[in-house]
Amino acid sequence: MKGPGVSASSTSSFDIRRLIKKAVSDKLEKIPLRLLYTPTGVLCNRDAQISHFEGSPQYKQLLSLPSSLEKQQLEAEINNVISEYFEFTTLSHRWGSGEPLLRDVEGKNIDDLGSADGEAKLQMFCMLALQHDFQWAWSDTCCIDKDSSAELQEAIGSMFTWYHRSSLTIVHLSDVFDGDSLASSVWFTRGWTLQELLASHTILFYTDDWSPYSKSNAVDHKSDPAFLEELQNVTGISKQHLTNFCPGMDDARSRLHWASSRRTTRPEDIAYSLFGIFQVHLPIFYGESTQNALGRLLAEIISRSGDVSVLDW
Repeated sequence: MKGPGVSASSTSSFDIRRLIKKAVSDKLEKIPLRLLYTPTGVLCNRDAQISHFEGSPQYKQLLSLPSSLEKQQLEAEINNVISEYFEFTTLSHRWGSGEPLLRDVEGKNIDDLGSADGEAKLQMFCMLALQHDFQWAWSDTCCIDKDSSAELQEAIGSMFTWYHRSSLTIVHLSDVFDGDSLASSVWFTRGWTLQELLASHTILFYTDDWSPYSKSNAVDHKSDPAFLEELQNVTGISKQHLTNFCPGMDDARSRLHWASSRRTTRPEDIAYSLFGIFQVHLPIFYGESTQNALGRLLAEIISRSGDVSVLDW
């Protein structure tokens, strides 16, 4: 028997907690395994991410939702709050010397690492992310366990999606100084940065000293017409693809051409860095030749698209 005024579809506090737990689990499955918590500068795994959330005002807010709400309303509100809480920013950059790896930052505050170039870059990235009101930040230097082949395989397969799902990508052009043009940066010659550029919805470019590249005060350089024109000229990629890129097999030869003049430190990465752009999932075999890696990629493209012209890219 139900008391007066209680809806047959009302939700108990236990059910609310269960809905929150499920929503958090679903959200965390879609974002990187490790994230830097920018208010403290500490790297957090899944358990730490959940712990931060359960100690947050947002969690308390969700627990106080009226149990009389319809389940559909509750789920919508819970999902909105959790999605906003776990918004994160990504770093896109050219790897340099002294980049801090996972083992260098685990259990530490990144502000205590030191002041080498790679450490200072990570510190500035997190500070900038926090200034943009993001609690979570991801860098490919320290947020992946590169000693684990399984984790590395998963990360490479997920990287396009992570940049696509990030709320902001911060690009650091370490070789561009005040007054320089984008074309002077080696960032535009690297293999991995192509997918980072195409996958990111919102992107901001910063120069060597972390000043915004343009003085337009844009919140997204892809929405700045003058910047977008320059970006198109530098990359040879159309504005439509730069702002609304869809991964897959469409116009495969052009996509391969975009990458043809780019280079990677590990030769096989020139193929692996394109997996996300073509939305293919293939095994990673570091140590195989560039020819084998590209051969496997091209075979997959031809198998799925039927476009044999890619052999002449």
